[in-house]
Amino acid sequence: MKKVLVIDDEAIVRTSSKRTLAPEGFDVRLAESGKAGIELLEKEPFDVILLDLKMPDMSGIEVLKVIMERWPDTKVIIVTGYSTVDTAVEALRLGAFNHIEKPFTPDSLLAAVQEVIDKQG
Repeated sequence: MKKVLVIDDEAIVRTSSKRTLAPEGFDVRLAESGKAGIELLEKEPFDVILLDLKMPDMSGIEVLKVIMERWPDTKVIIVTGYSTVDTAVEALRLGAFNHIEKPFTPDSLLAAVQEVIDKQG
């Protein structure tokens, strides 16, 4: 079973991500902050991370840097409601696999996660 970690400070995003992915056979874990997400990563590996860019404790970019340094093989999809070309380019340059914009549909979320899984072979 593929494991997905959702790191987002918005409960609705965490809940909707789990509701979309769990029925498709993904083991979904939720973290309400960058710090909580990193703590979960220290305990177990994940195949895909959905990472919000704008969070109060650590920015998504800060969390992404930690993930790329400590778990470089983990695929990260940036999730943002504040999509700007600069931020998306920076995230991709730092190692993010892809990005999706909020509000996303269940289909677009599933497609983004499935693309990562398919590329991992």
